[in-house]
Amino acid sequence: MTEPARPLVDGFRDRTGREPDGVWAAPGRVNLIGEHTDYNDGFVLPLAIDRVTTVAIGRRRDDVAACWSLTHGEATAYDVTTLAPGDVDGWAAYPLGVAWALRRGGIDVRGFDLVVSSTVPTGSGLSSSAALECATALGLAELFSARTGRRALALAGQRAEAEMAGVPVGVMDQMASMLGRAGHALFLDCRFLDTEQVPLDLAGAGLRLLVIDTKVEHSLAEGAYAERRRACERAAALLGVPALRDVDAGQVEQLPADVRARARHVVTENARVLATVDRLRAGEWSAVGALLGASHRSLRDDYEVSCAELDTAVDAAVGAGAVGARMTGGGFGGSAIALVAGERADAAARAVAAAFAQRGFRAPEVFAVEATDGARRVR
Repeated sequence: MTEPARPLVDGFRDRTGREPDGVWAAPGRVNLIGEHTDYNDGFVLPLAIDRVTTVAIGRRRDDVAACWSLTHGEATAYDVTTLAPGDVDGWAAYPLGVAWALRRGGIDVRGFDLVVSSTVPTGSGLSSSAALECATALGLAELFSARTGRRALALAGQRAEAEMAGVPVGVMDQMASMLGRAGHALFLDCRFLDTEQVPLDLAGAGLRLLVIDTKVEHSLAEGAYAERRRACERAAALLGVPALRDVDAGQVEQLPADVRARARHVVTENARVLATVDRLRAGEWSAVGALLGASHRSLRDDYEVSCAELDTAVDAAVGAGAVGARMTGGGFGGSAIALVAGERADAAARAVAAAFAQRGFRAPEVFAVEATDGARRVR
């Protein structure tokens, strides 16, 4: 049994009086580049990281789905056969939403007990929700004998988040958490769900990937995320195309001012993803760094999803010698990433902390991450 599973199994036993049928883990993700392109049928380049959400699950003899969190100290229970969107509030909407989505997909999920713990910081833009969904989906699929592929399980997680939790996310987070591979980034075409594992040999290049958690918690359900998505849908409709993936830079300039900048970000970000994949294949890390910087400026100026803390993190990291840096995730808080030479990593972290202190911001948490494998059974 892995160490993260031990307290979880103990917690499950304390609450249910029995052993779980299994323990599953799924990673959070960092998106190297490709922000707000997934729900526009575009391209993304995330990696699964070595911060995980772990669930212990045991089948019950009734139809009740009962969930506890060691992290939040909360519990909730519902009849899994009557669950519907709008029934569940808070974190439990994610695992219970997965049960609902799997049942809607024809899998006969019945009652279960679930206990969860996580090392993925919540509200940090590292997809703690997708990690919970994917760990739950893999566990429930195994326990209820579903012969369901990983892509289908990722889509069930996305549906849970969109319809049960009320956040209209794309599929990137769940696909990264399900399909991640150690030492690789996942090049994902969000229209066709085609994937390619792109080698990400940071150590071989003498680099480290730092996450800068600003400690500014974001809640994508609060409306700003949905507003950005509506703007993209309106822009596509005005241009008569299914999605902004089908638009070029010239078409963007024909759009009315209220959606033009939003569309420009998506179109240019798709191009940056494709360019980053090419530069990674060629080992041109300085060019990758420049693309990260361009992505951040676009997210800040055209999509307007950055904030003072994220901008400070990016500027301080680059000022300390980072090859490149940008905000990652949906924005409005959360985390930035910085690609830094290994010998400069500590100095970059200190520079970011000093810049936050100077601005009177809450102290950030800075830590290195590695590309890891996706969702898996650990016990």
